[in-house]
Amino acid sequence: MTDFQFSALHPDMLLDAIEATGVQVNSGLLALNSYENRVYQFVTEQHGRMVVKFYRPGRWTQQQLLEEHAFAEELAEHEVPVVAPLRLNERTLHHYEGFYYALYPSVGGRQFETDNFEQLEWMGRFIGRLHQISASAEFVHRPSMSTEEYLVQSRLTLSQCPQLPESLHTAFFTVLDQVIERTTEQYTEQPYIRLHGDCHASNILWRDGPSFVDLDDCRMGPAIQDIWMMLSGDRQQQMIQLDCLAEAYEEFRAFPNNQLSLIEPLRAMRMVHYMAWLARRWEDAAFPRAFPWFDTPRYWEEQILALKEQLSALQEAPLTRF
Repeated sequence: MTDFQFSALHPDMLLDAIEATGVQVNSGLLALNSYENRVYQFVTEQHGRMVVKFYRPGRWTQQQLLEEHAFAEELAEHEVPVVAPLRLNERTLHHYEGFYYALYPSVGGRQFETDNFEQLEWMGRFIGRLHQISASAEFVHRPSMSTEEYLVQSRLTLSQCPQLPESLHTAFFTVLDQVIERTTEQYTEQPYIRLHGDCHASNILWRDGPSFVDLDDCRMGPAIQDIWMMLSGDRQQQMIQLDCLAEAYEEFRAFPNNQLSLIEPLRAMRMVHYMAWLARRWEDAAFPRAFPWFDTPRYWEEQILALKEQLSALQEAPLTRF
């Protein structure tokens, strides 16, 4: 749990922080949809529309944030369409009254369509290119994906979560422990590379091609992590989508067919980690407003059902290509 809140980010402080970088704000600040951090859009004369991101204190160290920024710059230099932070006064990371923050160009666009095969081909090529570059070095300070963080630590958080009704504890933790056991067995160690880490449709904006946004969760992990969230629908649909992605990916790098067995374990890790994330952030006032259903019995009943379905998926044969 955390008792941290963003209450110190009042409008005058936000403007003072932005202008401390030498950027003059010529508009009001429009809050964008972000919960882990606080993100605002504004207009300047020098740079047009911009975005400022204030990082949640205590989540990442200065070295980890700088490593994220360096990764984004490296990808952009190699023409991977990643929205990288702007260098102002020779720095990408700034500090003001206890907050680290960064400024970005504002990039518009519509959300990536997972059922659009032309867009899937684009994504396959760009993820392949991203991985071709990211595999050339390793993160030093960013973490690696692990069952310890995503499952063991998340279970501890959920065991202390007051939003989970006492009457559902037995049913919830019985199936959760089965999912954790099965996932831990199946999440075998694979070669790790630097990842986007959270490569889902909401983090891809489309306008004459894709733009990757939000490298906040970049870390070391298996390449398939940046691919499986592109898949949707039933098994047959996912196999078709997978083949489309893989053929385009292979224009730059061999597709990690040996990691297809990790898709369901990774899905399980994401499910459990997401529940624990909501529990850890509940004392941030933005979370009860945005996720009121988290504090209802119905939500936890639905999670019990979802975990049972995921346990079944973990027992099925892995997804394959045609």
